[in-house]
Amino acid sequence: MSEQFSICEIFSSIQGEGMLAGRRQIFVRLSGCNLVCRYCDTDHAESTICRIESKPGSGHFIERPQPFSCEKLAAVIADWQAQLPGAHHSISFTGGEPLLQADSLAQCFPVIHRLIPVHLETNGTLITALTRVIAHVDFISMDMKLPSTSGCAETLWESHRLFLEQSRGSNVSVKIVAGESTDFKEINKVCDIIDAVDLTTPLFLQPLTLPNGSPGISASRILRLQELASSRLPDVRVIPQMHKLLGIL
Repeated sequence: MSEQFSICEIFSSIQGEGMLAGRRQIFVRLSGCNLVCRYCDTDHAESTICRIESKPGSGHFIERPQPFSCEKLAAVIADWQAQLPGAHHSISFTGGEPLLQADSLAQCFPVIHRLIPVHLETNGTLITALTRVIAHVDFISMDMKLPSTSGCAETLWESHRLFLEQSRGSNVSVKIVAGESTDFKEINKVCDIIDAVDLTTPLFLQPLTLPNGSPGISASRILRLQELASSRLPDVRVIPQMHKLLGIL
């Protein structure tokens, strides 16, 4: 296959967020994003170089030229599975926003899916792009962008609702980043959307992590937000960014 990707990095680590927190995954961080969030902590700028761990989990990277082909990616996956049999639960396509490269993903996901379960981390705004890949995705972690923490516009609510509707029937969960300025109105809006589409969708409240590594929300505040969400939804969990607590990628 000749599908080409713009990839920032490929590495092996512990998933630190959402439904699969604690699982060992292969991470493929794709370049580019359609949003500009205040709390974004990842470098997703396009580059002529792709960084790949020399050995899975080593933290030591080698550089390979871009673009990166589906064949090369499949070869990396097969090699790492051989090196660490049974260690990796799934492969996480993250970013940036992976669905910006939906054309390539639609061609490559069937190949990858035969090797390992596919986990898609997305900002939940590119509905049409999702329809092209969802048949070969095992898990969807969908961010809902709160204006209080992301700086994104209120107009994203409708895109999030349509995206969640398109995800109906798949193994989808919703994550929000909550800070001290996150208010009850925002939490109720998230609950309104989930309730309207599928009440059983898990909701993860992720405390905002400040640039210095400290939490951007007090314990009392996150508890009050969780209380409100739990009064409306059956599955609400608070999980900080575990990989940052562990000091790993």
